[in-house]
Amino acid sequence: MKSIWNDKKAKLCGSDPIKMRVYTSRLLGREPSLVLHGGGNTSVKTVADDFFGQSQEVLYINASGWDLATIETEGFAAVKLDALKRMAAFPQLSDSDMVAGQRLAMLNSYAPNPSVEAILHAMIPYTFVDHSHADAVVAITNTPRGGQYIKEIYGPKILIVPYVMPGFVLARKIYEMTQNLHWSKYEGIVLLNHGLFTFADDAKKSYENHIRLVTKAENFIRRAKIRIAKGQSSPENFLELARLRQVVSKVQGAAVVACLKSDDLSVGFANLPQVNFIATRGTLTPDHVIRTKPTPVVIRQEAVREVYSYAKNYKSYFDRHTNGKLKILDLAPRWAVWPGQGLVTFGRSYKEAQIVSDIVDHTIAAIQWAEGLGGWKVIGEKDIFEIEYWELEQAKLSKNPKPLVLQGKVALVTGAASGIGKACVESLIAQGAHVAALDIKNVGAINNRPYVLDIIADVTKDADLQKAVEAAVRHFGGLDMVVSNAGIFPPSETLEQMGPDTWERSVRVNLTSHQRLMKAAIPYLTYGIDPTIIIIGSKNVPAPGPGAGAYSVAKAGLTQLARVAALELADKGIRVNVVHPNQVFDTAIWTKEVLEKRAQHYGLSVDEYKKSNLLKTEITSKHVADLVCTLAGPVFAKTTGAQIPIDGGNDRVI
Repeated sequence: MKSIWNDKKAKLCGSDPIKMRVYTSRLLGREPSLVLHGGGNTSVKTVADDFFGQSQEVLYINASGWDLATIETEGFAAVKLDALKRMAAFPQLSDSDMVAGQRLAMLNSYAPNPSVEAILHAMIPYTFVDHSHADAVVAITNTPRGGQYIKEIYGPKILIVPYVMPGFVLARKIYEMTQNLHWSKYEGIVLLNHGLFTFADDAKKSYENHIRLVTKAENFIRRAKIRIAKGQSSPENFLELARLRQVVSKVQGAAVVACLKSDDLSVGFANLPQVNFIATRGTLTPDHVIRTKPTPVVIRQEAVREVYSYAKNYKSYFDRHTNGKLKILDLAPRWAVWPGQGLVTFGRSYKEAQIVSDIVDHTIAAIQWAEGLGGWKVIGEKDIFEIEYWELEQAKLSKNPKPLVLQGKVALVTGAASGIGKACVESLIAQGAHVAALDIKNVGAINNRPYVLDIIADVTKDADLQKAVEAAVRHFGGLDMVVSNAGIFPPSETLEQMGPDTWERSVRVNLTSHQRLMKAAIPYLTYGIDPTIIIIGSKNVPAPGPGAGAYSVAKAGLTQLARVAALELADKGIRVNVVHPNQVFDTAIWTKEVLEKRAQHYGLSVDEYKKSNLLKTEITSKHVADLVCTLAGPVFAKTTGAQIPIDGGNDRVI
């Protein structure tokens, strides 16, 4: 590991210790193998005025929830140093009381909670303190001879602290160990199974000491010449992935995204002969258990059986350690080891699953390092439980925001680049869904977020549709909703005038492509969460117009297709419903010229024409999309085979 300190950038901080603290915190945060997804903490001691203008010695420490990679000045909470030191002298203190005490000592009562390691930082008599969960250091300590290895690597200049629960217990332990300590003799602290501390009165020295000590650990591992397994996956089994996602969702009690990791490192780890034993011993650092659960599920046989067995074992684990007052978390795994395929990570959102994925990447490397150094041996089950069911974590459960209606669901929308399709993508995302957005051209503007997979495909080509459905399942783990929207509106021609190309193209796009999409999607929808197909029909089905025969007949056939599908798919639990919009003027077919021409034909102004329905209201793509989302959600969970108009009331239909 190399220092990325830059004298020019550091100079911009001037003499401001807070700015310097922000700068060096970001240097640490930029290296995932040091501080992964909120791991680690940093602090600086300085002087500041309190509310009454009195000068106080203060510890600025990163607040809970802030990522060191992107932290700003407001991400540091200022706590009176004297109060923290006085708390360290308490023989006992619950972590909830510790948090309350820290808040009482804060200069700004509106600031977020300081890190639970604030007391520990306060006890270290240096201006700058850096703490990381460095992979190399923690991996080495996660072995039977971890403490001996640390002594061998660093010699007497490192204070070694046996694993202790983070929070006040850890602070108190270090308080007791350092009462008569000559700090000048030490370069840092290694917390076994937890991480590394360095400190100095100079920010650069503390940071570069950290990098130097981590590099020593990395070099120790490198000299051991440990082989990291690599492998190639078998042909990907998308149906089994969808089945796995479905059962994990059922056990968790909510829809999850499942991200398949079939890179050579993930497959190599999954294919290790002893993977069932080494993968299930615990987490790289105790903090990870909040994201990953204590262990993954290993898919050795049938996914459904393995996941339910995992849930049963997790319940037993809880029962072994609960004090009778704790609220059990859901029983579902957060990642899976799938020999032959790789690894799978689960989350209520794609972002959450990717966080687990990042942690897993570091974990599988550390496991193999530790195995090469004598064996992967982490903290005990009871210690892991104490972190997972920490009183501070339990307190957060009641404060978790209510999930969105379609949270974790996966949808595929055709014709997604504009009009109703684009509006459906945006509304589905707003309701918590993840969307495979399919169009013959790049979706573009709505593709700048992790909840959208942009797929370019021609809906008239069977191979394109099959690949699109598989891409959606490959990316998100399954499929719950299909919004079959792609369509065209041919030029106005009477039946007598109409050429064969107009008719055939309309039938191919407006009818046949929808049947082909259903055929590709149904096997995966069978393993969906409350699966549904929503067809975008047209007012022209119940009320056709002259000159629109090719369009009206194709849409009528599409509606009949939906009715047959509702009959055939009910026993699979797949709902099929139709939405019939009319005069949705913010779509591509309604150009300014077309609008003016149609309004003139009826002797109306453009505004009057837009509202030429019984309710005298304008229908937009968003209105249609909101109806689609409602149809996809729990309100219509018991409805199939329905045809719902959204047209402001059309007298010809009524």
